[in-house]
Amino acid sequence: MRIAFFGECMVELSGQPLQRTFGGDTLNTALYLSRLGASRHHSVSYATALGVDKISQDMLVSWQEENIGTDLVRKIEDKLPGLYLVETEPNGERHFHYWRNDSAAKFYFSEQLSPLEQAIDSHLFDALYISGISLAILAEDAKAVLITLLEKHKAAGGKVLFDNNYRPQLWTEKQAQYWYTQVLPFVDIALITEDDDQRVWGKTNIVERCKQYGCNEVVIKRGCEPCKIVTNLQSDATETSYVAANRVANVVNTCAAGDSFAAGYLAARLNGESASSSAVLGHRLASTVIQYSGAIIPLDAMKDTL
Repeated sequence: MRIAFFGECMVELSGQPLQRTFGGDTLNTALYLSRLGASRHHSVSYATALGVDKISQDMLVSWQEENIGTDLVRKIEDKLPGLYLVETEPNGERHFHYWRNDSAAKFYFSEQLSPLEQAIDSHLFDALYISGISLAILAEDAKAVLITLLEKHKAAGGKVLFDNNYRPQLWTEKQAQYWYTQVLPFVDIALITEDDDQRVWGKTNIVERCKQYGCNEVVIKRGCEPCKIVTNLQSDATETSYVAANRVANVVNTCAAGDSFAAGYLAARLNGESASSSAVLGHRLASTVIQYSGAIIPLDAMKDTL
């Protein structure tokens, strides 16, 4: 599978003492999927905009070292990557502080045709992955461009993968509701964090909503509780399963827990494995990631999942 991700990677400041790394929800998933996908013949590319500064170049080099294709990256001379600071509580929960209002990624679809649009026009990818944050960072007209891109990709036989990641700092619940309903008709696999969904929609039926808008497979991420998976939503053969999460005694922080679960699930699922076995891999990876500081853990820490 050739999988393209669209989103934003930022400079991450986290840990004690404070360290500078890189992170972002879609980039985290892309990187872990690239690591897991090597043995499953998946190739991963990342679409975003960066500047021409040294930090941007460092990002590109680090992605290439992780075997992530960077041909879809657009460089904008007068822009820089965004930045965020992570504060972590003793129980592992984290709080984010962002500096991203003028980040390069917000302008990916501005002016000339973007590399991702050109790639989709040429049918270069089998799957396209976006998140709620991918949409939230964009201006309204750019959001519409991205929706059109999903529609075009789906019409050509491509898969659309969507994670609902919601950040209230970026937009309101009403805005998120509207744009999520624009995305769902094209989605093949929806990875839904239950807490984020409730922040946007309240305590409503996630599965019925996804079914109503045309999505065919829903994976509801519920933290340390078993995830809920519903497949074949658009047929009479709908199946529901629950897969228990791996219990972890020493949680360092939960940064990228959902992102890494998504990578594990997709690595197996896009390889033809069952939904349940895919979730097992997702949980195994996420339970490893939360035992380390920062969004991206060392490669050798993943030996049990690779």
